This record gives sequence, C-alpha cells and structure tokens, in this order.
Amino acid sequence: MTTENSNLENAISADSDAKPSASRRGFLGIAATAGIAGALIAPGVRLIEVAQAAPAAANGTSSGASNKVRWGMLIDSGKCSSGCTDCVTACNTENGLSGGKLPTDSQWIRKIEIKEAKTGKTQSLPMMCQHCAEPPCVDVCPTGASFKRVDGIVLVDKHICIGCRYCVMACPYKARSFVHEPLSNQKPDVPRGMGTVEGCTLCVHKVDQGESPACVSACASAGHEAILFGDLNNPESDIAKRVATLATRQVRENLDLNTGVRYIGI
Repeated sequence: MTTENSNLENAISADSDAKPSASRRGFLGIAATAGIAGALIAPGVRLIEVAQAAPAAANGTSSGASNKVRWGMLIDSGKCSSGCTDCVTACNTENGLSGGKLPTDSQWIRKIEIKEAKTGKTQSLPMMCQHCAEPPCVDVCPTGASFKRVDGIVLVDKHICIGCRYCVMACPYKARSFVHEPLSNQKPDVPRGMGTVEGCTLCVHKVDQGESPACVSACASAGHEAILFGDLNNPESDIAKRVATLATRQVRENLDLNTGVRYIGI
C-alpha cells in the first residue's frame, strides 16, 4: 500500500452537479481511422465487441453500450479497511495481472492512504482509473487508442496504441501502466500486449454480461461492501440515489473531469 499525502482542500473537493458531456471520440470514428472494425484482439474477442459491448448474452443481459447509461462506482472510505487488499487481488486475478511490486509491473487498482494536511487524518481507499467524462488520456492520445465508450467506460485500443505514454503522463490519478515485458497465458476476455498502455476497464467484459466488476464482488464477499457499482444516469439505481443524497466527492474535481468514480467520507 502506498501513502499519497494530499491536501483535501486542493486535491479533493465537494461534488458538484456537473453533467457528463457527450463523448468526444466515438468508437466508430476510431475503428474507421484504424481500419480494424472486426479485428481479433484476443482469442474469441473482437475489438468492435469490446468497444460497443458484446452481443447479447444467452440470458439477454447485454444489448450493447448505450449513451443512456453511465457506469460508475461509489466508494465508502469508512468501510474500506486499511489492511485489506481483496479488491486488488481480485483485479489481478480477473485480468491476468502478475500482482508484482516492481515499478514496471502493471497495476490497475491500488490501495492508497491520503492524509489531510490540517488535521493529519489518514484514510485508506482504492484508486483506479476514474473513468472521467472528460478524460485527459483521450485528449492527449495521438492515435485515438485511448477512447471513451458511450456508456462512460474509458478503454485502450491495443491495435493502435503506439506506447508513447502521453496518457500515462496526462492522468492525474496515476492510473495507467505500460506493459514492459512479453506476456503469456493471457485471459481471452482481457487483451493485453507488450509495448502498450493499459488500466482499469471496469471489467468491461463482465459489465457487458450484466455482472459487476471483480473488485466490487470481492469487496462484498469480504463483508465490507465499500464499493457500489451501477448506472449513475438511472435515478432509480442505488448508486444514483446515494450520489444524490449523500456528500460524495471526486478526487481532483478542480480539474473538471467529472469522474465516474465518487467517494464518501474523504
């Protein structure tokens, strides 16, 4: 676990009522530029399926990504135990990450501790891609490899990522990793590749089948239930109701990124 000292008045500010803006880069434009609309990125997984959401499952839980939906998370720091890393372990297992501690090892979610400068109060919370409505990683990408689905999930197109790492530098949450080493035994639903950049996908392969991200399920199984996942745009969803009634916050809201991950108790 890392400690990231932060003045909460500067780095974390009260949530506003800002509405997410329309995606500035749709998948179809990216696919047209790359010329790979039907290309395979891993056994059984096509790029167009990942970007637009996989075809409907047998139980009918998925019918494609919709701009009526905005997937997000609400994390209650008061329920997050400083010694627990179940969410990190679940992410590594689900996505085929090594879980190594070297600076070159990919890390899609990490546990950090933040410290209030005035009071010295510390809190533990998970940090991952915040799935911004206005993602800096998308703005700086020279090829369009970084893109945002219409339902708010930010992804990387491995076919056209050139490994420039502009997105790594642009991300204010340190949420992207560069793959330094050759990979083996990859998960069919989680395409990765040496020389490309990657980060939390909200377990898009699970979401598209009507399931929750691995970290959410692991936290619930551990009895903490510190992470709530759902549709921020649906006023009847549990997450939307809590965001509307509780004092939630965004990390670095001063940047006006309108993050899809919100926090309680920080």
